Amino acid sequence: MARRKRERKKLPETPVRTVIDSLTHDGRGVAHVDGKAVFIDAALPGEELEFLYTDIRRDFAEGRVVKLLSKAEHRVEAECPHYDLCGGCSFQHVASSEQIHIKEELLKEQFKRIGKLDIPEIWPSLDGPHWGYRRKARMGVKYVAKKGRVLVGFREKRQPFLAEIESCKVMHPIVGTRLMALSEMIGGLTIREKIPQIEVAIGDEDCVLAVRVLEPPTDEDKERMRSFAHKHNVILCLQSKGPDTIAPIDGEPVVTPTYALPDHDIVFRFRPAMFTQVNYEINRLMVNRVIEALDLTKDDVVLDLFCGLGNFTLPMARYAGKVVGIEGDLPLVNHARANARLNNLDNVEFHAADLSKAIVDLPWAKQRYNKILLDPSRAGASEVLHHFKHWQPESIVYVSCNPSTLARDAGILVNDLGFKLVKAGVMNMFPQTAHVESIALFNAADR
Repeated sequence: MARRKRERKKLPETPVRTVIDSLTHDGRGVAHVDGKAVFIDAALPGEELEFLYTDIRRDFAEGRVVKLLSKAEHRVEAECPHYDLCGGCSFQHVASSEQIHIKEELLKEQFKRIGKLDIPEIWPSLDGPHWGYRRKARMGVKYVAKKGRVLVGFREKRQPFLAEIESCKVMHPIVGTRLMALSEMIGGLTIREKIPQIEVAIGDEDCVLAVRVLEPPTDEDKERMRSFAHKHNVILCLQSKGPDTIAPIDGEPVVTPTYALPDHDIVFRFRPAMFTQVNYEINRLMVNRVIEALDLTKDDVVLDLFCGLGNFTLPMARYAGKVVGIEGDLPLVNHARANARLNNLDNVEFHAADLSKAIVDLPWAKQRYNKILLDPSRAGASEVLHHFKHWQPESIVYVSCNPSTLARDAGILVNDLGFKLVKAGVMNMFPQTAHVESIALFNAADR
């Protein structure tokens, strides 16, 4: 039987006055009206305001601020003129120093509520540039006849529509200041209605824009794109189907972007659609923190779970005796192996394995490792944690993009498996957003 579509009730048109009590994990203000929680964008604890409902459900509601009656101490004016519309950022109304404090408090709250743990020591937060830092993104593209232009950028706040923006202050300037130029170039193509997205991949030297095309461009289209790329010092590629189809425009050279970890003499090559950290400055600091926390020596055998391209695996191999990286995506594993050869590392190996499934019979899983690094997706690493009883590591570093699943897994490591939580902290990988990147160190109970 088909599921009945939820009927949208008519929303009240009169603003409602309330006071914000707290923040959600995604940075929205929480108020309580008539016994129901209301989540309000761009609202801060302690503020009195008037809001309009944008959605009302059985257990909660959502709203937007229409008038601030009092302002929180840390409220600032958003620097981006599109902030109220664009969904790419959610924290521009908060002073930068307070953004970090909010994220630290959220991490502590999640550990206590979900993991039933107090963090013994908070690592000093890792911070870097607050603007122009983003080097990876998937931007939407849409030709809108009524507006007479092509929209390029991100979706509106809590809406499926692309926001009409002219620039992006968190994107690296080579792209963030050229959205209108991209819009005009695409608007002049015969296939302007057949381009849904652009994959942005900015390395240390090169900026690659992979344009998804649902129909082949004409020769005139290719020449227009080629001219744009040369003028703006970017590399334009075409993507006809999946990520493996990304290729240069006819006659243009193949360019593979790279990024470096100069403190460890490591260089990575990557394809545009492959996962890399969006903030290179924070990534370098994060890698340094991991290596320092694990206190690596040539006696160590290290297991790197969810290793991706080897972002941590390869620099750790500079200091450890052996490092084994595990990743579920075979193309990433093959690329990691190629990067190991590029950096002349022969004490590292990579294996493809789905870490959410049984791995006990795999040869690499039967080995012992005295130190382990985990860097999973937002879903966390709960399925693989029971294997730690076999590996018996003396130290574990867990890098996380989701404090909720980190707190859950920390509870498993400490309360179920007997490890000791030593310290944890946040890394400001995504300034101007509520996204929390965090890290935690665990030791064996007898250390």
